Amino acid sequence: GQFEQMISARKRLQIVAPITLLLIFLLLFTTFGSIKDAMLVFTGIPLALTGGVVSLWLRGIPLSISAGVGFIALSGVAVLNGLVMISFINKLRTEGHRLDTAILQGSITRLRPVLMTALVASLGFLPMALATGTGAEVQRPLATVVIGGILSSTILTLVVLPVLYCIFHRSDSVDGVNGVNG
Repeated sequence: GQFEQMISARKRLQIVAPITLLLIFLLLFTTFGSIKDAMLVFTGIPLALTGGVVSLWLRGIPLSISAGVGFIALSGVAVLNGLVMISFINKLRTEGHRLDTAILQGSITRLRPVLMTALVASLGFLPMALATGTGAEVQRPLATVVIGGILSSTILTLVVLPVLYCIFHRSDSVDGVNGVNG
């Protein structure tokens, strides 16, 4: 009975995970009205997933259904920090700041909120990751994935995302007025 339930849950997860990622992308596109910015924020997900896989491997925890649920939760958290950063940079650009100034000022201004979000979320999952009692076999993989993924996606948000933004929007600053797409 348990094996059949596990197979059924795995099949559902194979359907739910892609649908969730598609919905996240659609929400990002709706928020920004731009495929370019939606893709930029969406880049946080692969590095977050990589961090989740590495953290499972480092702890010697096998990939399970609860880890899969952790990956789905992680996708939302990974997108949140990128959304905060890109939204603020876009706001600075619409106020007339040059591309490089908006990226630098936006990254510095959003450094604390991004770090605090990652720290709070990671610390919140820490008791689950260290659990040893009843239900720990479900809690540990989920929490491990979320903590590892949040740490790696935070690095992306703070370091890689501003660089990608510059690359993706460089043509906007050449075509636009004062770095603002006209």
